[in-house]
Amino acid sequence: MIEQTKTGIEGLDGILNGGIVKNSTTLVSGNPGAGKSILCLQYIYNGVEKYDEKGIYLSFEEDESDLREAAESIGFENWQEHVDNGDIKVYDKQVLLRENDFTSSLDILLEELEDGDYDRLVLDSLAMFELFFENEKEKRTYLLKFTDILSDSGLTTLMTNEQGAVFPDTEIGLENYLTDGNIYLIQTPTDTGVNRYVWVAKMRKQNIETDIYPMEISHGGIDVHENASAFSMMSEEESPI
Repeated sequence: MIEQTKTGIEGLDGILNGGIVKNSTTLVSGNPGAGKSILCLQYIYNGVEKYDEKGIYLSFEEDESDLREAAESIGFENWQEHVDNGDIKVYDKQVLLRENDFTSSLDILLEELEDGDYDRLVLDSLAMFELFFENEKEKRTYLLKFTDILSDSGLTTLMTNEQGAVFPDTEIGLENYLTDGNIYLIQTPTDTGVNRYVWVAKMRKQNIETDIYPMEISHGGIDVHENASAFSMMSEEESPI
């Protein structure tokens, strides 16, 4: 029986047939504004609020105060309380980039992981993480090492990845093959705003629903609608399938 970690996003967990595989690393990709950071904040917050699972949030792009404001603005009102009592541990860019060296940043994290108190981890974003490395080979080596450390520490991890293309099949990088799961967040412009969709393209060790599903971002976070037919809102010319 495969153990799973629920995201707490009901529609997404339904698509995943229960949740993300425990101790795995899943890449969350999308273009700017698609909702990657919101999904990750919600994943960590739901872990504490709903499942008594502590989380670590690594942000190479935001300050801790920016993350708090983002969390509270979307309706995660107890975020700071959980940070203050240690149920959510935040390492922001001021800490992670202080030495401008991956080994130093990893040492900081390893000290926290020794106690084994945490269940979930977010790395936001992989693009900034990769700036530590000079070439593709070095990036691949350290990414594999890092994901192995997280898995061995009992962490179920989400990593965000910035994607320039609107549709995922036109821009697939090495990191998509090195992670256990791939979740794409897609947004397409309309006359009145944007339509948003989620596509779980891969999740090792379990069966998943691979259709593209509509999603919304509102107060309270992301809602995924398990009605694939609603994808007909997108025209055939726009569709990535």
